[in-house]
Amino acid sequence: MLNRFRSSGACPLRLRPVLPMASLAGFTLAAAFVTGALVTVASSLVLPRPAAAQDDSRSNAESRPKGFKVLLDRVTHRGREVVGIYGQVSEPSQPGMWRVQVWEELDDRVTVATDKIGCSPTSPLRITGSARRLVIRELNPGGVITPANRLDHLMWWAVCVPEQAGKDPASLGPLARQLGYSGRLPEREQVVLGPGR
Repeated sequence: MLNRFRSSGACPLRLRPVLPMASLAGFTLAAAFVTGALVTVASSLVLPRPAAAQDDSRSNAESRPKGFKVLLDRVTHRGREVVGIYGQVSEPSQPGMWRVQVWEELDDRVTVATDKIGCSPTSPLRITGSARRLVIRELNPGGVITPANRLDHLMWWAVCVPEQAGKDPASLGPLARQLGYSGRLPEREQVVLGPGR
């Protein structure tokens, strides 16, 4: 089984405290749960490579699970990259928190991981990473969208407001304010290092 950290942007991660201690304690408990039960399910599937490059997307699309929503489809230096989500499940002990399977597809492999998305108007967030490095990103729905936070926001909208899945998050500011998000929350990131193997 392969566990790997996935970054949504080009900016390097910064280690710094960003949450008040009370919030941090709650997230640390959530982080332990995610680390122990969720993020460690990341695995890599090697798909057979078709003879012709134009057949790649059709072959991979046939392998995608039921309910799959494409959030990002682009050509990178690694080839064609498709990122999507499926299998959204609410967290009964944490209102407004959802677990979702994140599928990252390249021409020759697929990586699947489980993330948590928080939809609360006061603390929207995405928790991602691996058993060794958990990343908690506080988001600002309706705020500025950059290459570094674009995937986080695409996932957040797809989970918290499913009818907006796949839409450009930079165009959803007015809707975010209608839904009670100020658009003025600070976007911060915290990295929690877990025990090595």
